[in-house]
Amino acid sequence: MNNMYGNFGGSGYRPQPGAELKAFFKRKDAFARLLIINIVVMLFVSVVRLIARLYQLPDDLVVDGYLLEYLAVPADPLHLPFRFWTVITYMFLHVEFFHILFNLLWFYWFGKIFLEYFDQRYLLINYIAGGLAGAVMYIVFYNSFPLFESVVPVSKLMGASAAVMAVVAAVAFYVPNYTIQLFLVGRIKVFYIAMALFILDFFMIAGDNAGGHLAHIGGALWGYIFVLLYSKGYRFRLKNGFKNPFAKPKMKKSYTSGRPVSDEEYRRRKIEEQEQIDAILDKIKLSGYKSLTASEKELLFRASKK
Repeated sequence: MNNMYGNFGGSGYRPQPGAELKAFFKRKDAFARLLIINIVVMLFVSVVRLIARLYQLPDDLVVDGYLLEYLAVPADPLHLPFRFWTVITYMFLHVEFFHILFNLLWFYWFGKIFLEYFDQRYLLINYIAGGLAGAVMYIVFYNSFPLFESVVPVSKLMGASAAVMAVVAAVAFYVPNYTIQLFLVGRIKVFYIAMALFILDFFMIAGDNAGGHLAHIGGALWGYIFVLLYSKGYRFRLKNGFKNPFAKPKMKKSYTSGRPVSDEEYRRRKIEEQEQIDAILDKIKLSGYKSLTASEKELLFRASKK
């Protein structure tokens, strides 16, 4: 389960350069679409900035004066009713290349781990809810401490960091012993990575990018809350609306194992199994049957017998 590298050695089919990336962006699931939306928004900002420079318009007028004004979250809550959509748009907004690069790399790495244990629906929920939690943390803190009083009227929040931290924290608390390989460090548990990021953000609240670090903490706290609710048996059900989005499903007895299983749990398992099968078939197309792990071969064999 924890082996994150395929076996591309030996003879057999070898994928064309970029084939796996191309196949990924052709997917229509939440994981791929969230990445694509971030990239498209970044390209839009870059095009606007380019046009502004061609017309010799200053960045602070075009980017700060218009784009950030209407797409980033304002720290001043009095402006929020007139920019209410910014609590969503900000989590897809980047204006610097390295900002979006690091955010999406973290999201890609931990999103893949997240989807080993949860389905696409929960990835989308964590991204959006984590982003909202980050915005709330940012606004509340900026309006609660004298340190930020002078900058509240002009401060704005943008970036996917809070949403990404929600996914990172969810993975870290749900499978704390999951290990990944880090360059120059070796194998390390994801829990330690998440805790290091959380502690770093906490002690950098008084720094230059206080809003960003506060948003990270808000996203991480949501990731923890999600795992806590999920572990207690709560599941997100759209039909409950906003009154109780997380609800414990009614259980019925399984006639195969005797263990109570809900209809939603049964459907979730079937969806997860089909997604795993699809991923295995895609892997075979790209890398050949020999690239499959023992567990993937076993799953494929069981599915063929149904």
